[in-house]
Order: sequence, then C-alpha cells, then structure tokens
Amino acid sequence: MVCHNNQRNGPEYPITSNDNGATATRQIELTREQEYVSCLYARLDLLRERTQRQLDGVLAQGGSGGTHQNRSERDSFAGMYAERLGRLWAVENGLCFGRLDNADDTSLYIGRIGLADDDQRRMLIDWRAPVAQPFYGATPAASMGVTRRRHLQTKGRTVIGIDDDLLDLDSLTEEDVATLNGEAALLASLGARRTGRMRDIVATIQSEQDRIIRSDLNGVLVVQGGPGTGKTVVALHRAAYLLYTHREKLARRGVLILGPNLTFLRYIEQVLPSLGETDVLLSTVSELYPGVVPGRRERPEVAGVKGDARMAQVIARAVRERQRVPRKPIEIKLDRYTLRLEGNVLEAARNRAARSKRAHNEARAVFVRHLLNALARQAARQLGKGMIDDDELADIREDLRTERPVKAALNRLWPYVTPQQLLIGLFTSRERLDHAAAEFGEAERELMLREPPRKGENWWAESDVPLLDEAAELLGDIDPAVLRAGAWMAEEEQAAQRAAALDERQHQLAYAKEVLELTGLSDIMDAEKFAARHLGDDVFLTTAERAAADRTWAFGHVIVDEAQELSPMDWRMLMRRCPTRSMTIVGDLAQTGSSAGAHSWGRVLDPYVSGRWREETLSVNYRTPAELMVVAADVLTLVDPALTAPTSVRETGARPWAASPTASLGEVVKAEVVEGGRLVVIVPESRAGELGEIVVRSVEGAVAGPGAAALDAQVAVLTVAEAKGLEFDAVVVVEPELILGESPRGASDLYVALTRATQRLGVVHDGPLPDALARLERHRIT
Repeated sequence: MVCHNNQRNGPEYPITSNDNGATATRQIELTREQEYVSCLYARLDLLRERTQRQLDGVLAQGGSGGTHQNRSERDSFAGMYAERLGRLWAVENGLCFGRLDNADDTSLYIGRIGLADDDQRRMLIDWRAPVAQPFYGATPAASMGVTRRRHLQTKGRTVIGIDDDLLDLDSLTEEDVATLNGEAALLASLGARRTGRMRDIVATIQSEQDRIIRSDLNGVLVVQGGPGTGKTVVALHRAAYLLYTHREKLARRGVLILGPNLTFLRYIEQVLPSLGETDVLLSTVSELYPGVVPGRRERPEVAGVKGDARMAQVIARAVRERQRVPRKPIEIKLDRYTLRLEGNVLEAARNRAARSKRAHNEARAVFVRHLLNALARQAARQLGKGMIDDDELADIREDLRTERPVKAALNRLWPYVTPQQLLIGLFTSRERLDHAAAEFGEAERELMLREPPRKGENWWAESDVPLLDEAAELLGDIDPAVLRAGAWMAEEEQAAQRAAALDERQHQLAYAKEVLELTGLSDIMDAEKFAARHLGDDVFLTTAERAAADRTWAFGHVIVDEAQELSPMDWRMLMRRCPTRSMTIVGDLAQTGSSAGAHSWGRVLDPYVSGRWREETLSVNYRTPAELMVVAADVLTLVDPALTAPTSVRETGARPWAASPTASLGEVVKAEVVEGGRLVVIVPESRAGELGEIVVRSVEGAVAGPGAAALDAQVAVLTVAEAKGLEFDAVVVVEPELILGESPRGASDLYVALTRATQRLGVVHDGPLPDALARLERHRIT
C-alpha cells in the first residue's frame, strides 16, 4: 500500500447534511481516511520492527567481554534503541488525529509523532512542529492558509468518525459564517464518560491554549484559570512541546512536573508517554527530598505555620545554634598534660569558619584545623619544645587528632549534623524552639512542638520536606566516609578522597568525549551522561531517574500544577531546583485551600523573578456544565466578591440538587452511579473515615481514600484535597457547611468540590445548607 499525503483526498464534499447522498459521501471519506491511517500504522510497525532488530543485535553482544570502549558503545546504543522503541510504542493509540487542507491544494496529516517514508517524504506531522500550529490556531477570521481542518476519531487502529471545520469563508454565505465555531471535536469529547485517567485531548486543544503551550521557554509563565479551563492540559502539552522544540537544551537537565498529590500524578501519568515523551519527572513536594517518604498526616494549621516564610530564619538560627562556643575555657585532659582552649581562641575559630562561606558541615574542617593548630602549639610548649617547624607542628596535630578527649571536645563544639537531626532536635526541644523561632507567637511554637520519634515510626509530614531541604542547604554534605568512620576522620583525608574522586570523574569524562568522537556519536550523545552511565559499569539511568535521586539536581524547566497550594517554603525549595527560572506556573488563586498557599502571584514570584514573569488567563470552562457553574459561582463570592467564574460552554439539562439526611448516603450514591463512568463522593476531612465506610458498605466496588484504586473504581470517596485536580462524571458533596468551617480556606475548598463534575452534582447534608447553595433544587430521597 502506498500513502500520499501531499494532495487532497478527492474533491471537497459537503459532509454535514443528512441526505442519502451526503451519507454515502461520508462513508467514502471514512474509507479514504482509513486507508491512509492504515498506511501510517504499517509504517509505525516497520519502524518498530527495525528498532527491535537493532536493539536485539546490540543485546546479543552482551556480557562483560571486550574493551571498556566496546562495552560503552554497546550500552549506549542499547539505551538509545530502547528509548526509541519506547516512544514508538507509546503513540499506538490515536497515532493520527487530524488533517489540514491548505489553500495551495496540499494536505498535512497531524499526529503524535512525525513519520516519513524511506525517501524522507512526510507522512505524518508531529503536533508540536510549527507547521502543525494552524491545526489549533486557525479560525474563520484568521484561516492561516487552511481551508478545512478535519478531526479524525479513532478506536484502536480504526477510523470511526470525521468532523470538519470549514475555514474557507469566500465559499460560504453570511448565514454559514455565523454558524461556524471550530469546536465540534472538543464539545463531543466533553460528553464522553470519565475513565479514571486524563483523557487524551491533544486533538482538541483550543487556540488560546495552543498559544500558551507554544509560549517562549525563557522566564516564568503563569497560567491563571478557573476550574475546567484546561490548565492541566496546557501544562502537560507545554511540557511535550518544549521537549520537542528545545530537546538539545532540555535533554540533559530534564523537565520536572510538580503535582498536588500522588493520586493526581497517577491520573496524568499516561498523558506524556502518549505524546511521545517518556523522560519527564512527575513528582509531588513530598517526593523532592530523596530518602524521606512522609507518612504522617498533619493538621492544616501546623502545616500552615511550617510553610511560613519565616521558617527560613528559624532553620538558619537552629544551624547557628550548633556553632555556638562557650565563653568559659575548655580543659582537655590527656595522659601527659592538660590542654586549655580559651574563649578568644574558640571565637577566632568560629569566625574563621564563618568567613569561609561554607555550609556548616563543610566549614567544620576550617574550625577544627584552627583549634588543632592552637592545641598543637600549646602541647609543644608543655612538652618543652621551643620554636617548631611546620612538619613538627603537623606531627603533633595528627597525634592530637586521634586522642579521644580531643575528638570528643571537637565534636561537642562543632558537630556534624544531618537535616533530620537538626529538625528533630528543634521540634522536640521547647528551649531550642523558643530561641530559634522567637518571631513566632507562643501558640504557633506550641503547634510545632512534638514528641521524639519512636523506633520504626514515620516521623515526617509533607510540610517537613521543604524544611529538610532548607536545612540541607545550610548544613551541606557529610562525606559518606565520615558517616562510616566517625566525625573525627581527618578533614585533609576527606579532601584528598574528594580530589581523587574528582580526578577520576574528569578522566572518565575525557575518555567518554574521545570515544564519542571516534564513533561519530558526539553530535547525538552527551559525554557527561555517557561517562556517568559507564563509570563502574552502573546500570543506565534515565534523566528522570537520576534527577529523582539527587537533591541538588537543577532542571531545565519546571512545570507546577495547582501551584496556588504551595507554601513560601515550598517555593524556596522549588526555586533551588530551577536556577535558570524557566518555569510554567499553573493554578487558580480562587481554589487555594492551604492557609500557607498563594494569595497573589506577584507576592509569590516577585522575591525571585521580579519584573521577569508574565501571566496568561484561561477563561472558558470546558468541563463544568453551566447549571453547575451557576451554583459554584455563588460560592466563589465567599472567596472574593471581585472574582469572576469562568464561562461554561455547554449545558446538560441536569439540575444540581440537595437532599438529606446523610444516613441515606449509601442509597443516594447507588442511585447516582454512572454506567461506564466515574462518581466521587467528596467528604469533610473530619468525617472521611465514617462516611467512607458507609459508601463502601453500601456500594459494591466502592473505594475510600486516595490512590490508584480510587481512580479505577466506579465510585470513590475522597476529601477535597484528594480530589483536587481530578474530574468525574458525577459528584456528591457531603456536609458542605462542615467543609466550609473546618479549613482556613473553607470557601475555596467548597468551590473546588463543586467544580469536579462533568455531568451531575448533588449535595447531601444533615447540618444547615450554606446560603451560597440556595440555588440547589431540593431532592427527595425515596
């Protein structure tokens, strides 16, 4: 079968009428599109087979034999082919989703990746390529040279429908022009049932979204948009677009996408692979500190205090507290003599360490060396030695270093401290907390005070993660050898080990560059990644895997979804991950639920990029029906009377309702179950366990709590925080008055809860119904 995509597939036919002739024409068009799509899949299969053969050939040469260069080349090609094969498989579903017919009588097919035949003739255009932009941006008023835009609807490898937008206004009457909207494919997708995962809507990106997606890489872009406006769609497709357009710049450092919770990340995890991108790190704030997995739920008011920007000074003061030296002299008794460290000597050592501008653990070497020199001279005098040269002084210093009393004194004066030790010491001591957190009130300090961790206890909460990161910045690294051998290991020896490791790394990097130049791969492979992959014959790690394991990793671009929830301390941690300040910030200030969350984008960003950030607004609500949005808009006035709800583009005819009592919740949920779709029951945090049990007991297959099981279940019970960023066919909100009252930002939480539905909304309550929900119709439970 031969595919040609540069010419029109036959003459223009009016395919929107319902007569028999038009029906036959539509079938002809479907057949033609099916033939072309089959050609594309045949090409995709061929490329997969070729790549698999190349990978198999490389793997067949496995084993530890051959030179280091042979093994390096073999492993590099294996990684390259495996990555290519992964991308080819990731685009299986919906490979081709559109066609552009241009005024010059050429046609272009648009899809997830670019495909060409063996003669390099274009068969399929990657949706991110500049030439594909008219597929999203063309309108009847600005056709961009397009006469028709066709949306292909596929199921598996079969074309099951076509939908045309006619953009050649010269051939249309004024009446025809008035009826054109170009959104038929989008509106059709909105009626589809939710599947528990974000739907792939790359084919339905609208022009305002596309403009934001293709915005310049540099600087900070803020995308402000209400519920259902497609913020997450924009964020994910912007990640794919930037990686395609700036692959050379971003491939080495990667892209971080930060989401509000693990359930949300599970929800979106297949979107980027389906767009051909398989090397982006998806993370939450709680996962950004390697080695710590928070498992403790914390009260919102405690998290609010810990997220306050003042905590940066608290952590800095806690570190300085570990560097305090006593004013009184310290005596160190040895076998032959007693040494004495006077207050002025201790102060001089501390000042010298501070002037080094090193982090605490790294500055210890300066502090210790100064004191050891002072002790060595004092020991020489007590031993009756006069003037001594540097070599003799070094010998005495080394002898003193190994003396237990000396080691103990130095460790007390300037101890090695891990971030975990610092925070545990801070939050379990009223005295330390009162001194370090003097700017906080007594009640706030009381919220932070905790019992010491018990053996096996997961002591950390998510709000502790940015504090650990802050502490790590101020404390610096402790050499692993120190942790193994004890804090008294000679600093000079540690420095020698680090220098040797650096020399080895530089040697490996130089060797990697030489290998890549000899093999002709220097233009397509990164020498640093190549060297790291083979140093010590380590297993190949992707950029995302290496970034996840490295707290100090600097990303090429960072995308933050539900960014309004981040605290000031979260932002400090995140900014360290992106020193270039190339970021996309996506959120809605009206939906801020955290007491430490954002009130304005300027207040968040000006401390870091004042005058260097720009804002775009999404104003059209594609998700929430107009009937539901009217109710949600009343609640929005409780958040801020000046805020305006996004405009819904559709109505469903289903009126939102209210009913009581909650004792009938199980029956209500069973009646609201969506065949083939998803229903969520959103409950107050304080009653999550009780109400979850009622639903799980009443509805077969229902799941209570966050996670993958909740996404896959037909019925799930979640709190507002757990449902944030997700969407469902139907939503039942329980006890809205309690949701309003139990959170510092209760109105925002209720607004979020009311805007998760794509079809139907109900409210069940025992307590009073908030005045803002007066538009709800009363529903009788039978």
